[in-house]
This record gives sequence, C-alpha cells and structure tokens, in this order.
Amino acid sequence: MSGEPRVERSPKHVRGYRGGALVVDSVAPLLVWEHAPYPTYHFPQDDVRADLVPPGALTVPDAPTLAGLVRVNWSAMDEWFEEDEPVYVHARDPYTRVDILASSRHVVVEVGGVRVAESRQPRVLFETGLRPRYYLPLHDVRMDLLRPSATTTMCPYKGTATYWDVVVDDTDDQSTTHGSTTHRDVVWCYRAPLPESQKIAGLACFYDERVELSVTPGYGHR
Repeated sequence: MSGEPRVERSPKHVRGYRGGALVVDSVAPLLVWEHAPYPTYHFPQDDVRADLVPPGALTVPDAPTLAGLVRVNWSAMDEWFEEDEPVYVHARDPYTRVDILASSRHVVVEVGGVRVAESRQPRVLFETGLRPRYYLPLHDVRMDLLRPSATTTMCPYKGTATYWDVVVDDTDDQSTTHGSTTHRDVVWCYRAPLPESQKIAGLACFYDERVELSVTPGYGHR
C-alpha cells in the first residue's frame, strides 16, 4: 500500500479475551484503514499482553504514524468488546450506518423459474456502501420450498444469521416434473439481531445476486 494509512483515534474502551484471560485492554485504541474496506484496531504496546497472543497474531506496525502501536489479529481472540458490548467479525466502522425502513414496495422472488416469495410489506435495509436488501415476512415466503442449512454468518452490525436452501422442481417444456434442484444458502434470517437491527428480526432475505428479484414501487397507505 502506498502512502500512510488513514488513522483515527477511537473513543471506545476496547478489550479482547483469549481463554478467559484479558489480553487487550485499551482506552486509547486507534482505528486504521489498511487493506480492508473496514478499519482494524491498533493498540499501544502497553495495552496488550503480548505473552498471551498466539505466535504470528501480533504485528508491530512499521508506518511512522503508527509508531509504538501493535495490531492483534481479530481471530486470535475468543471475544472482543467495545465498552461492555460484544463485537463480532471485525471492528465497527464509525462511518457505516444501517437504516431499516418499512416499505410498500412490491417484491417478487423467483428461483429456477418458481415464485418463492411475494410481499408488499418488506423492510428495506440500507447499509453504507452496500446494495439495499429486502427482508420479507415469512408468511410471504413459500416455506415449503425452504430447507434449513447448517450455514451461519456473523455481522458486526446485525448479529448472527442462519440460512436456508431453496429446493425447486425441474420441469421440461410440458411441465412434467423430472427432478429437483437445490439452491444452497440463498436465504438468510436474523432470528435475534443486535439491538440496532431489531426491525429485521425473524424476516427472510434473498441473495438477489443469485435469484430473480423484481422490485416495483409501492403506493403507501391509503
């Protein structure tokens, strides 16, 4: 990377635990935007128990603006906290915003030519730098076509998501069923999202990159 990375002081108290031991404890962390689109925490060396960090998980920055600081690989800790709340996946970006808005847009989802969902009451999630996502009530989804998946993912702004596969029948030109196709992990749901994302609790969202999703304007309440 050319030039100096972008650096900002964070006002948060950040802690990291490994094996029950407090390894990182800092009230003076810096947020550093390096290669990833989100920032990483860097800490004063005195705020990190280097003897408790696994080999290779501690980096001493060589940039002049980061002199005296160290970076701890996120995955090296079992738990991270900002103040007294857990943080998952990576440090939160103070410039990322999540807005979840009720909408009357007409959303139709088809998978393999089969209509799997249709709703006029989605919640639209707008997250800084990402495309809008349409979260639909489960009663507007063909749940008979969904199969639970073992996949889970985590988001620092929304929490833990569970997934479904979609299984649809294959048909020939005479509409005669001759098998089925499984579209894996194309639907997810946050059953118990973080407090700031409660408005999508229990709703289903489809990867619009992997399904046929159409959205037309709604007309609001009359």
